Amino acid sequence: MRRSRFIISLVLMLPAFSVMADSVDVAQPAHEELVGCRKHWATALIPSQLVIQNAGNMGVVSLGAGWCYGKKGHWETHLLFGYVPKHQSSRGKATMTLKENYLPWNINLKRGWSVQPLQASVYLNTIFGNEFWVKEPDRYPDNYYPFVSTRFRLNVALGQRVTWQIPGNNRKVAKSVSLFYEVSSCDFYIRSKFFDNNVPLKNILGLSFGVKLQIL
Repeated sequence: MRRSRFIISLVLMLPAFSVMADSVDVAQPAHEELVGCRKHWATALIPSQLVIQNAGNMGVVSLGAGWCYGKKGHWETHLLFGYVPKHQSSRGKATMTLKENYLPWNINLKRGWSVQPLQASVYLNTIFGNEFWVKEPDRYPDNYYPFVSTRFRLNVALGQRVTWQIPGNNRKVAKSVSLFYEVSSCDFYIRSKFFDNNVPLKNILGLSFGVKLQIL
């Protein structure tokens, strides 16, 4: 009698065991997918570029890291930290720049060389220091500097780039090295030109040069 009761109980528990097994099979792929997603985002957050740039309304020299993305790597985001010498002020100043680049074309040449004939950029720059402000201080008459902040500058730039793919047996730090130049201007200069036609175009444009290393 006891044996028959045990067999009946075991038969009744089989569906529960089956459901538990199914849940384990379903949970395992879901866990693997979550781990894969975390690894993807961890990899995506690792900078794939190192950048150094001279001028460009962001300091005498700026250093930073970058990320490229898109199907063919046409988009880039750079985070740069720069330095402005004191000149006639009491001290030097630090800057920070968040920059977005778009390179629509890539022309392959011989022996690993390529040319990117257009680099379009927009970037936001800030300078650190108590003497710079976001909102117009009270010492100025109302609307004396409307819509102008001395702490933040919005910039636009156009340029070109040439790239050399480093042969695999010679790669130590980078996969490729790029040299680029940009012609840029900022919101303050453009506004000055818009309201005063006597301001020469050359006075609102700046030329900068830079080097980019593709490390990943």
